[in-house]
Amino acid sequence: MRRLLLLAVVVAVAAAAGLGVLRCAGASFTAEPAAGWYSRLAYPLEHDGAIRTAARRQHLDPALVAAVISTESGFDERAVSSSGAVGLMQVLPATAAQIARETGGVAFEAADLEDPRVNVRYGSYYLRRLLDEFGGDTLAAVAAYNAGAARVAVWLDDAAADGRRLRTADIPFPETREYVRRVLERRRLYRELYGDRLRRAS
Repeated sequence: MRRLLLLAVVVAVAAAAGLGVLRCAGASFTAEPAAGWYSRLAYPLEHDGAIRTAARRQHLDPALVAAVISTESGFDERAVSSSGAVGLMQVLPATAAQIARETGGVAFEAADLEDPRVNVRYGSYYLRRLLDEFGGDTLAAVAAYNAGAARVAVWLDDAAADGRRLRTADIPFPETREYVRRVLERRRLYRELYGDRLRRAS
């Protein structure tokens, strides 16, 4: 999949260069600028139906869910991390089993996380739980999705001791700082690129 994505990016760059030459020659185009489709190739959207459904159930911004998926797995539903996290939202089987118990999913098996709909449902449930735990603070919830809630609670306390909210710059782990930066930036991009496909249902 990544090889195909790389090939698609190369083709897009070549096409963009070609469009530039044609524009210089005076050709008139009404299509979307090349930068628009380059961005869509760099930040693809798949399983948008599952994203919208899970986001609606958990009262989440669908673009935030898409941004977490993009950052966690690059929309590779077969991704498995070195720590054993699985699928689109890189959900740990132990976390999913706990969610299953909380939500009545008594027949849950770890292999279920390979199903994109199940993975997005469980990952969105966990993201909602983190948002609730941190009073709706998206930055804190996203940081906790990567580094764990206990660590983020400490960082919030440290920030509060200085009389302010947690900022990305306050996160002491470089990996988590970069993760938060990527997710929040990609949320903005997914809103801009896929507004119609990710419109939050009322």
